[in-house]
Amino acid sequence: MSSTEVTPVVKVGVATPGDRDRDGDREGEGLTMRANSSASQRGEMCEGCRSLPASHPGFVSIDDETGIRFLSHQHPRQPQLFSVVRQACVRSLSCEVCPGREGPIFFGDEQHGFVFSHTFFIKDSLARGFQRWYSIVMVAMDRIYLINSWPFLLRHLRLTIQSLQSTALKVFDSEQGVCPQRAVRMNSVFSPAVFPHQRSGNAARSLTSLTQHPNLWASLHSSFSWLLKACGSRLTEKLLEGAPTEDTLVLIERQTEQEEEMRCCEGEDGGGSKPQRHPSESLLVHDFLSEETNLDDLPGPKFRSLRHLRQVLGAAEFRQLAWHVLMGNQVIWRGADPGMIQSAFTVLKSLLPVGCVRSVPYSGQYEEAYKCNFLGLSPDVPIPAHVSSSEFSVLVDISPDKSCQSSVVSDEDICSLYQFSISSASTQPTDRGPTLLNKLEVALSNENLSVDVVSHCLLCLKEEWMNKVKVLFKFSKVDGRGREDTQKVLVHLGATGPGEEDNVRLLKFWMTGLSKTYKSHLMTAVRGGERSPSQ
Repeated sequence: MSSTEVTPVVKVGVATPGDRDRDGDREGEGLTMRANSSASQRGEMCEGCRSLPASHPGFVSIDDETGIRFLSHQHPRQPQLFSVVRQACVRSLSCEVCPGREGPIFFGDEQHGFVFSHTFFIKDSLARGFQRWYSIVMVAMDRIYLINSWPFLLRHLRLTIQSLQSTALKVFDSEQGVCPQRAVRMNSVFSPAVFPHQRSGNAARSLTSLTQHPNLWASLHSSFSWLLKACGSRLTEKLLEGAPTEDTLVLIERQTEQEEEMRCCEGEDGGGSKPQRHPSESLLVHDFLSEETNLDDLPGPKFRSLRHLRQVLGAAEFRQLAWHVLMGNQVIWRGADPGMIQSAFTVLKSLLPVGCVRSVPYSGQYEEAYKCNFLGLSPDVPIPAHVSSSEFSVLVDISPDKSCQSSVVSDEDICSLYQFSISSASTQPTDRGPTLLNKLEVALSNENLSVDVVSHCLLCLKEEWMNKVKVLFKFSKVDGRGREDTQKVLVHLGATGPGEEDNVRLLKFWMTGLSKTYKSHLMTAVRGGERSPSQ
């Protein structure tokens, strides 16, 4: 958490905490509570609009582990925060409500923050319709953080709301037993003259009065402090040197699988002849474990970077090729120079997470798309008809330029040495998206940015979209949400609009690159979260 001071504020209504949120249960969690004697007092307010009494200084809880202070006031101290919270509260009880009004909803923007709001009603024997509407809101500037926290917040806030509603229902039933308001209203004489007096005599009641809970606000402060602490602890981003990335986890898993396969083969063989592996399979495994190919070790002319490849092929041809790579289509390079083809694959593979790369650098026969999405072929290898007519593949044919007679060549001479022909049966336009490719082309076309800066820009873009992949995977695959809910998540992830179809295809393809370690950890966490909070 970036701030050392967090302010839980309730402007409309809140719920009493359950038994798990009582003060006694927090003694082991490093939260201590005391009165805030420096809180400023506000002017007189009606009972229904006030949480703490005018003379009350407020509450402060201090997290002993981090030193973060959780403050509770009638209003936020900072004017900017007051405006954000006030707007969130008003919208949560007016225009931003879910069907039926009662339930959770997500709204907001980059300027005013993003809001998780849960609207509910409380029984009130003196209110019109015998109930009043309230909402609990959580405001954050980080949209992804709030979306990832949705299941956690919803689960615990529902317990809090149910506790408040059940407590208020007992008070409601008790008041109705003494003086049934429905009968009183039915028997009262209605006239325009007495109506204003009836309205003025029925002022809004406070939550303390509706629940008969004398320590409601202290319990509320304790409950919200715990919620903010727990929510922040479970979804905290940390920068750790040497921590395994998603690409590293995939490489480790592939190496482990290869070692286990070799041990199994040796055990089954019993000391005899070892089973022969297809040459392309050996190249595939070797290429996976040697992902960081050193371009300087490759013989002959080679592609040095994405910018160099774009300059050689041309902007339009490069975009077409990169589009096929990002969509997960099979990319086939056919030519007589294995080193140059390998350098092209090394450069193009930087567009993808490692888990999405299946490469056969150079082969004497065609390999199906399920085996590899990067395939290098010798010039005499024919392409099957079903591949040539498929929209899910692209072919780059390399032919020597016979007009070039130079015997000493460099990387800069690729254009004069070879001619490149790109062909695909795909008729889908490649100039709309995906968004990642649009941003990358802006960086590549900016000559003021060095190759290293462009590489770091691509790394940041990949991390951004990999995080979106994880959110979509959790939401659609683990939680099993429907198409309508998934579409709403895509909107919040910024994957809709121009190039939406390409963005969705990219996200779905990149899901296949998630490591088994991450998927297993996610499923374990979800199963653990389904248990009762009291366990």
